[in-house]
Amino acid sequence: MDITFMVALVIALALFFDFTNGFHDTANAMATPIATGAIKPKTAVTLAAILNLVGAFLSTEVAKTVSGGIIREGSDGIQITPDIIFAGLMGAILWNMITWLKGLPSSSSHALFGGLIGAAIAGIGIHSINLEGLLQKVILPAIFAPLIAGIVAYVCTRLAYALTSRHDPETGSKLTQKRGGFRTGQIFTSSLVALAHGTNDAQKTMGIITLVLIAAGTQEPGSGPVFWVIAACAFAIAIGTYAGGWRIIRTMGAGLTEVKPAQGFAAETSTASAILASSHLGFALSTTQVASGSVIGSGMGRKGTSVRWSMVGKIALGWLFTLPAAGIVGALTALLVKTGVVGVLIAAVAGTAAVLFMFFYSRKSAVGHHNAIEVEEAGQAVRFRKKKAMARARAQAHKAQQEAQAQTDADATNPKEPRR
Repeated sequence: MDITFMVALVIALALFFDFTNGFHDTANAMATPIATGAIKPKTAVTLAAILNLVGAFLSTEVAKTVSGGIIREGSDGIQITPDIIFAGLMGAILWNMITWLKGLPSSSSHALFGGLIGAAIAGIGIHSINLEGLLQKVILPAIFAPLIAGIVAYVCTRLAYALTSRHDPETGSKLTQKRGGFRTGQIFTSSLVALAHGTNDAQKTMGIITLVLIAAGTQEPGSGPVFWVIAACAFAIAIGTYAGGWRIIRTMGAGLTEVKPAQGFAAETSTASAILASSHLGFALSTTQVASGSVIGSGMGRKGTSVRWSMVGKIALGWLFTLPAAGIVGALTALLVKTGVVGVLIAAVAGTAAVLFMFFYSRKSAVGHHNAIEVEEAGQAVRFRKKKAMARARAQAHKAQQEAQAQTDADATNPKEPRR
């Protein structure tokens, strides 16, 4: 098969993976503010899409990790071919679609790495894998990042509730807790998560396209992504984010634990911190795992809130099987494409058919912005009442209270005579 056609096919497939990554990971930033009513659902995904687009232009460290840190390439290593990258992308896309259909917040990053690793082993051999880079940049962050984010979210949640608790100084009884500021704060923390997501996840596709350009001999080994690659990946993930991953938003926003504004604020703060630090260090982090860990940690940090451990178990199984499952699909596809043009066409047609089947099957029980999460007064944090309106409302409430008290006093003074 013509190398130019194969490179174009892989780039198109990589951008489609980037699109699936966008709608698969929208929940990482916007599930909790939607659940608490901080932002309207459609507004949330629009904001996330814009910030993902911006974030994709801020750093390329993760892209360099993907293009040169996992699979050996260049004159001093194994020259990976575009058809092997094609096979790896097929494994990643199919696993993304399966977990999206099930509403499981699995890792798009690990699906991508699993598909590439499986395809490289089947098509070239185990020696094509940079095991040291895989351990340092992927495996260890996958283990520690969710744990650290969960612990930070737990501590932040406890602090948030401790610092804002109010008690009557005389009786010691609890007073009405005023934590509405956290709901407003979620607008900023969730935006930071979306920006951080762009700095990490969009770059993985940049790294893949850079890798295929290096494999085709059109770019020097060890070089980073060029501008058109950065721009194309930024727009692809932004469009995917705007499409919304409503099934996964439902799981993240309401399936793990009941999320209150203070919890959401704490979870988003810890998620953004972990992702930004990882992007700076070049770690190809699973933003989904970090966000899930933060939500669980915030649920454990609030007294009276129960974490739905059965759902946590399902998500953990998804995490466990992502690398090997995507790797198996990538390996099988690699064996198929090694047969030649016919094998590539069969893989492309079968993959497209599988994606279309899952999409149309999902329409039987459609989940959208109207039914992803049921919240009361969604978006109330972004509508600030004017001072006069607030004063008028307080005056009306006070007047109604006085009238009710006067009626109670009148009834006590002039009790009705019992009927004979």
